[in-house]
Amino acid sequence: MTTNSRGEVSQFDFEEMSNLLLEQGQAVSPADLHGCLCGLLAAGASHEAEAGIAGLNQALDVDLYGELAEQVMALHVATAQSLEDDEFDFYPLLMDDGADLASRTSALAGWCRSFLAGYAQAGTAGASARSTVPADTNEVLRDLAAIAEVDLDELADDEESEKNYAELAEYIRFAALNAYADRLVSGGEHLHGDHESPRLH
Repeated sequence: MTTNSRGEVSQFDFEEMSNLLLEQGQAVSPADLHGCLCGLLAAGASHEAEAGIAGLNQALDVDLYGELAEQVMALHVATAQSLEDDEFDFYPLLMDDGADLASRTSALAGWCRSFLAGYAQAGTAGASARSTVPADTNEVLRDLAAIAEVDLDELADDEESEKNYAELAEYIRFAALNAYADRLVSGGEHLHGDHESPRLH
């Protein structure tokens, strides 16, 4: 099972989902799927399970079926619920900490790219009720775009890089929560608190 940054076990297994994607010939990772689903939801896409599959098909050009499609539909519903949780019990679906840092960072960057793709897709499809993107969400989108371009060649496998990765993972967690909250509340308090944009290098 996949373990998040707090050591909590997720019901969605990253490796198992990766294997199913490979079997279906899909060139995306579970992090890509989850990032895209989060982007779709943050932009106002439906919480219905089928909407997640349809959005992924359009945004990432994937065609999911069978057990994988069922898992992804469940992931979509669970993600929508966690984004609305008052306890902020939402975590990006990323690789286990046991994986090497370069692989984890690559997956995190893919999550960010796919969030942007999902957000854009939902807006294009007219899911967003807003004519303009809220200012705070614009900042989130810019930050995610920057994180998506992280240079893996300059990544050192050391304690500082591990700390930076943990900060990035926590930042995108609150970034998604904030973007989703911006869809629900206008002019109210935001969720990010003291979580500033972390260093990329």
